[in-house]
Amino acid sequence: MKRAYVFPGQGSQFPGMGKDLYENSPKAHDLMERADEILGFRLTDIMFEGSDEDLRATRVTQPAIFLHSVVKALCAEGLPAPDMVGGHSLGEFSALVAAGAVDFEDALRLVAVRASEMQKCCEKVPGGMAAIIALPNEKVEEVCAGIDGVVIPANYNCDGQVVISGEKEAIAKACDALKAAGAKRALPLGVGGAFHSPLMEPARVELAKAIERTEVRIPACPIYQNVTALPETDPQRIKENLLQQLTSPVRWTQSVKNMLADGATEFRELGPGTVLQGLVKRISGTVGAEITIL
Repeated sequence: MKRAYVFPGQGSQFPGMGKDLYENSPKAHDLMERADEILGFRLTDIMFEGSDEDLRATRVTQPAIFLHSVVKALCAEGLPAPDMVGGHSLGEFSALVAAGAVDFEDALRLVAVRASEMQKCCEKVPGGMAAIIALPNEKVEEVCAGIDGVVIPANYNCDGQVVISGEKEAIAKACDALKAAGAKRALPLGVGGAFHSPLMEPARVELAKAIERTEVRIPACPIYQNVTALPETDPQRIKENLLQQLTSPVRWTQSVKNMLADGATEFRELGPGTVLQGLVKRISGTVGAEITIL
């Protein structure tokens, strides 16, 4: 049996997230209090008592999901070590901590910089994202390439589900064109900006500085990174991929298929929600793999 631990990204947050862990695990309590100190504000108060709207702000959402995920990975009693890890977008930072490649404190600081810089991009250039259902990846790519303005495939979530990202007007045009091309649905998403698109380019400068000064060690197991969908263990390549991820597509479908090809038989999602469980189930079904999903 090979165990794959996967970590969710932005969109999986919910009011009250992590409160049970904080109240029932001294180790989780200490990690969460430490996070509040590092961030300089009471993130836990927003996680436990905040509204949906409070949690939707990128500068809050990303560290909240990261913290919840990492606490689950580091504080669970009797949790066996993974044979491989992967994270969807933001979840890649959680995966690196779980694999021992980056210290919790350093990763949290990286996430804070990433979230802050991405929010600045969102405020500077209004953008959006939309989920395209039941259309081949190649067709989505073709249609987006023919739209005036910035719009690209940003998340390859599973076969038949691609999220596009870009300028709001271009997204609207692309949704109409994709439905005309045969998409079953084209659903605008309630996110703050155009993640994983060229509109995030300004955020790369400050994130690059933060990544460069962060120690990344050889992980205890391979991490399947979003940019390449390949297992990585080299610290320098891990750093490069983390930075490229801001403006590059999340290749989640291929990442999971590569994990399966490398022998993964058990997938465990660590973090708020169960979105990745559903995606892994669909992806494994397309290749006929028999797996356990936790």
